[in-house]
Amino acid sequence: MQFHHNGYVSEDPRIKPAAGTGIDRPVDLPDTMDVLIVGAGPAGIITAAQLSQFPQVHTRIIDRRPHRLQIGQADGIQSRTVETFQAFGFAESIAAEAYRITETTFWNPDPQNPERIIRTDRTPDDPTGVSEFPHLVVNQARVIDYFADFARNSSARIEPDYGWDFETLVVDDEGEYPVKVTLAGTGEGKQGQTRVVRAKYVVGADGARSQVRRSIGATLSGDKANHAWGVMDTLALTDFPDVRIKSAIHSSNGSILLIPREGGQLFRLYVDLGEVAEGDNGKVRQTSLEEIIQRAQAILQPYTLDVKNVAWHSVYEVGHRLTDRFDDVPLEEIGSRDPRVFITGDACHTHSAKAGQGMNVSMQDGFNLAWKLGYVLTGRSPQSLLATYSAERKVIAKDLIDFDKKWSSLMAATPEELEGQEGVAEFYVRTAEFPAGFMTEYQPSELTAANEFQHLATGYPVGKRFKSAEVMRLGDSNPVHLGHHHRADGRYRIYVFADQAPAGAASPVAQLSDWLLGSEDSPLLRFTPAGADIDSIFDVKVVYRQDYTTINLNDAPAVFRPTCGEFGLMDYQKVYTALEGNDIFAQRGISDEGAIVIVRPDMYVANVLPLQATDALRDFFTPVMREQR
Repeated sequence: MQFHHNGYVSEDPRIKPAAGTGIDRPVDLPDTMDVLIVGAGPAGIITAAQLSQFPQVHTRIIDRRPHRLQIGQADGIQSRTVETFQAFGFAESIAAEAYRITETTFWNPDPQNPERIIRTDRTPDDPTGVSEFPHLVVNQARVIDYFADFARNSSARIEPDYGWDFETLVVDDEGEYPVKVTLAGTGEGKQGQTRVVRAKYVVGADGARSQVRRSIGATLSGDKANHAWGVMDTLALTDFPDVRIKSAIHSSNGSILLIPREGGQLFRLYVDLGEVAEGDNGKVRQTSLEEIIQRAQAILQPYTLDVKNVAWHSVYEVGHRLTDRFDDVPLEEIGSRDPRVFITGDACHTHSAKAGQGMNVSMQDGFNLAWKLGYVLTGRSPQSLLATYSAERKVIAKDLIDFDKKWSSLMAATPEELEGQEGVAEFYVRTAEFPAGFMTEYQPSELTAANEFQHLATGYPVGKRFKSAEVMRLGDSNPVHLGHHHRADGRYRIYVFADQAPAGAASPVAQLSDWLLGSEDSPLLRFTPAGADIDSIFDVKVVYRQDYTTINLNDAPAVFRPTCGEFGLMDYQKVYTALEGNDIFAQRGISDEGAIVIVRPDMYVANVLPLQATDALRDFFTPVMREQR
């Protein structure tokens, strides 16, 4: 964390000085705004948090609730999501209060006595070391709190406007604020009120029954729900030995997925309620809490379950649905006009809760969209950039639904149906990278290059998330994770992995630095606004191969020692070396020739290039960035 570059700071450095629209920000919802976000759930709040890093953009987020969410439904946090938390600066804090999943146990009928269950398998949660971050369980409300704090403490000072419900919208053809939105008051002092506000863009993060989705004519389609589950967060006495371990339980009386919760005693049970009869018309959702408890007690035999308190419970039917598009541009008009309205999270895709995917994928929807809105609204990029949101995220949602269909069908299957087939434990191990959040791979587009030079950095697949590794930070001799310095500040990262030449020698790295700082084709000079710090749009770092004790920081080329802030102070955190015995070059398959690895603001690898490929570097950014000179 760096915070003295504009002068001495003695208070909490996480609270940024107000700037842009954060100065004298209206307390009440105004009549016009740049971005209106509907829904302060996970998808909406991460969108607001990322947009808070663009204080020139006037962002408002509304929610029909009168106050913050207190009891959240979702609780599973993938390792990829914890990486995202790190970018927003609160991974360590939220991990301290969360439950950490390290393994999963599997229980099945005892062959000697099928009326009893026995533990048949246990698997580590991350057997291949796909991430340095853990798999967590924590209340959705706390996740929202952390993002809300980030947005509130940003220069934009974004806070939710509670007590406003979305009714409908209309997109006009002209005007600075072409989206006309009608809202109804729901909070104290607002009931009975109707407001009409206008926005440049609207983001619908308003859940599976999204009114924003209906307003733009997008439709959900997919499999009809045919299986029901009861879910409850409970405090109970039990002699089930794995009550503090994630457990998948199959018995002759049904199935349970047990998820320990944060705090030491709370745990969640997803209890199989069986097939939903034709013509049920939602009757199964009236299943009483008492019946859910009784089913759980039967499934857990011979173990006992004495429920003392239930913090929350619900009944849901498993259905898998996906919208035809994630914005307001009809399929037949794609390419002919730019979108103005977007939908994220459950408004776009619905599935079971048991794989712990919904909240995680929803937040990645918002992360993907928000930096693009920020770029367009601050003039960094053309409006056409916004079409990439629907193109990229719909594919990811389809992959999620395909995975969840298999997982939910295995969880609902009887032991007899699973006999001779791939079991729950085998499927869990085989697909571990998917539920951890690391199978997202964006296809070639204007934002993601083809993998022509993938051989130069095989451990950084183009289109997948940038996988961190430890390096030595030269300026202060601290071993750090390179990827942990990627903050959700809206900047592109350009990582330069050196060839064999040391710092100070004539080399492709030195030539690249000269080009970045001196050529009229350099993206740093073309796309950085006049008067802004040279690294305000592009964060450029170098990693050398030599031992850190042999390198003088002043020998690193100038682009890796930029000045910043009011006093033009040097940034000492952009020069790194490989760690002895833990070599990032070997771990990530970096060629002896070196490589340039470009990473998008949302942490996905956008391109891999040779050190000498300045023309390709110029050409990569030209379609998606606007000249600022």
